Amino acid sequence: MNRAGKLLSAGLVALTLAAESRAAETKRFGVEIESGPVWQSRNDVRIPSDTGTQFSLRDIQGSGPFAFGRATVDYAIKPKHELRFLVAPLSLAETGPLAQDTLFAGRAFVAGTDVEAAYRFNSYRLTYRYRIYEGERWKWKIGATGKIRDARIELRQNGISAVDKNVGFVPLLHLDGEYRWADRWSLNLNMDGLAAPQGRAFDVALKVRYDLSKNWTLSAGYRMLEGGADTDEVYTFAWLHYAAVSINFRF
Repeated sequence: MNRAGKLLSAGLVALTLAAESRAAETKRFGVEIESGPVWQSRNDVRIPSDTGTQFSLRDIQGSGPFAFGRATVDYAIKPKHELRFLVAPLSLAETGPLAQDTLFAGRAFVAGTDVEAAYRFNSYRLTYRYRIYEGERWKWKIGATGKIRDARIELRQNGISAVDKNVGFVPLLHLDGEYRWADRWSLNLNMDGLAAPQGRAFDVALKVRYDLSKNWTLSAGYRMLEGGADTDEVYTFAWLHYAAVSINFRF
């Protein structure tokens, strides 16, 4: 091969490597859509906490399944630094009987007659996380999450209705771990959670992931959402279980 041919070949190789490097560098965004059925094993309410009657939304609504959906967008600021934004709406609404006469949010509801019960728990979260370790098989990230909780509980019976709304900020710790046992297969653990004397909040997911291509990943697994608050104003604790399937696209 002459000198010009060698230079041309070297130039093509350099351009190819640069293009691949640039393609890897520009894959900073990830979008994940998750859905599936959700069940509730606990959903206890007492509002106000001191004078209200404790009752179970699960006993009224049943355990499920109910449908859910959530969406996540993440952005790699730098190779080890990421931002993550999550939108996780959840609404459960069913009709059933009360086990006993109930005082809720200042209104009285009687036992033996069906009551319409609606439960909303929307979550909006912004996470900063840092990759602390990356090896041949393991990858770990830690961070902090700021969560906006938009909660609403409503009871309706014979023209009487009572509503309790609660919108507030909750700080959480974040953990994300990945174990890759094959070229396309990996196991992912993801958690936002924190406990305090006034209450706790934990959102934990364990999923098996399969890389369909360099850009697309399919995941399936189990998620649980557990927590609540015990203050002078409210007592509410729930435990939800998700069979989660998600698709992720990176670009």
